[in-house]
Amino acid sequence: MEAKIVLNDEVMAHIHGLDLPTRKKLHEKFKFEIPGAKYQPSVRLGRWDGKKSFFSLAGTTYIALLPEILAALDEMHWDISLEDNRAPKPDFIFPEIKEDMFADCLWPKGHNREGQPVMFRDYQIGILKNYTENLQSINVAATGSGKTLVTAGLSKLVEQYGRSVVIVPNTSLVTQTEEDYINLGLDVGVYYGGRKELNHTHTICTWQSLNVLVKNSVDRESGGDITHINDLVEGVVCVIVDECHQAKAAVLTEMLTGIFANVPIRWGLTGTIPQDKIGELSLYCSIGNLVGSLSAKELQDAGHLANCHVNVVQMIDYVEYKEYQAELKYLTENTGRIGYVARRVEQMAKTGNTLILVDRIATGKLLQTELSSLASLLGEKPDITFVSGSMKGKDRKAEYDSIAVSTSKITIATYGVAAVGLNIPKIFNLVLFEPGKSFVRVIQSIGRGLRKAQGKDAVLIWDFTSTCKFSKRHLTARKKFYTEAQYPFTIEKAKWQ
Repeated sequence: MEAKIVLNDEVMAHIHGLDLPTRKKLHEKFKFEIPGAKYQPSVRLGRWDGKKSFFSLAGTTYIALLPEILAALDEMHWDISLEDNRAPKPDFIFPEIKEDMFADCLWPKGHNREGQPVMFRDYQIGILKNYTENLQSINVAATGSGKTLVTAGLSKLVEQYGRSVVIVPNTSLVTQTEEDYINLGLDVGVYYGGRKELNHTHTICTWQSLNVLVKNSVDRESGGDITHINDLVEGVVCVIVDECHQAKAAVLTEMLTGIFANVPIRWGLTGTIPQDKIGELSLYCSIGNLVGSLSAKELQDAGHLANCHVNVVQMIDYVEYKEYQAELKYLTENTGRIGYVARRVEQMAKTGNTLILVDRIATGKLLQTELSSLASLLGEKPDITFVSGSMKGKDRKAEYDSIAVSTSKITIATYGVAAVGLNIPKIFNLVLFEPGKSFVRVIQSIGRGLRKAQGKDAVLIWDFTSTCKFSKRHLTARKKFYTEAQYPFTIEKAKWQ
C-alpha cells in the first residue's frame, strides 16, 4: 500500500492515498477531549463527543505530528513518499549571542536597574541560544524573567533576513513592548485600534487586532481597503508569540496555521504551558517543540525574582448551591463578604501597594465602593482605582505607571486585563479573589507580584476563597499548583459573619 505526504507550508501536511479505515484509525488516535466540553448541551445530549482530532478524515494533519503518524503507518505496512512544495528559505545563521547586544542602551526610569547598560543575564543568553538552534520552538520562562528583552533580542537577530511580527495578548502589552523596543533602538511599529503602522522592520500587535484585519481584508484590485493582511505579512520571516499559552485559542491557532503558515521561524514564549492535552498539542503543532524551561523558583533562588508566600484566607460560609455559577455569584457579590475582604485589604495596604484581581466587573465596583467608604470613615484620602477592559488603554497604562511612584495605592483589576503579561513591579500585596482552578490563570496571576523593584524583595499573595462546595474543590486544585511551583502557603479559616 502506498501513500504520499505533501507539504505546502511550514505547518500543515496532507496525506494522499490512505484508505478510509486507515484515516479513521489516525483520526481516533489523535483525538483528545476538550476541557469543559462535557458540560456543553451538545455533549450531554449525545450530539457531539466533546473531542478534537489533530488528524482529519480527509487526511490533513500537522507537520509536527508526522513522526508519530509515520510510525503508525509503518506498523500498518504503508509505503510513504514525500512531496515538499514549500518555498525555499535561506540557511539561517545567527551570530554568537553576547550579553552586550544592547549595551549601548540604558534601562529606563522606574526599572530596578535604572540608568545601567542593558545586559543579558546568563539564563537569557541560554534562552536565546535555544531559539537560534530550534527555529520552531517554545521556551517556558517564569513571569519576571525578562521575556520582552529576549523577544527584542530575537527580533534583532532576524533583521538580516527580514521582518518580525510579535503577537502579544492585549493592547497594554502592545504599547509596553513598543516602549522597550524603542528604548533598545529597534525600528518598530504597532497594529491595534487607531494605530496601524506597517512600514517597520518589526510589528507588535494583538491576535485580536490581526483577526479583525483578516476579516476586513479585501482584495485591493476590487477597490477594497488599502490595509490588507498581506501588507502586514509581506517580508515576515519570523513570528514571535508572547504568552503563547494563549495559542490554544482557536482564532490564534487558525492564524498561525493560516496567514502565517509560510513563515519559517516560529518562536513562542510563555510562563505556563497548558496542562490539558488539547492545549499542549495546539502549541506544539502551531509553533513548535518545548526546548527549555525556567521556573519562578529557580529565578527566586538566584535572586532575580521576589520571594513570595501565599496566605489562603478560607472564609467560612454556611450556604450551599447546586450550580457553580449560582455559588460564584454569591461569593463575588455578597456585600458582607466584600466588606470583610475590603477590611483585610485596608490593613494590608498599609504595608505597600496592593493589586486585587477579580473575575467580575460587579465585584470590582463593589470592592472599590467598600474600600472608598472605609478610607473616608478613617479620615483618609482614598487612592483606589478600578481597572477593567472598558477603560481606554492609555488610561490603564497611566494607572499602572502611577504604582511606580506610590507607596500605598490599591488597584483593583479584572483578571482579563491584568493577569497576563503586565509589568507592574512595585506590588507588595497581591490579592486573588476567588481565582478558580485554571492553572494558567493562577500561576500567571501570581507572576504579577514576583517582579523585583527598588526596596522590594518579597511579595505577599492573598488567596481569598470559601468553604462552599465548588470553591473548596477549586482550592484543592490551587494547593496542588502552589506545591508544584514550590510557593509556600498557609491556610487561615476566617469567620467573617
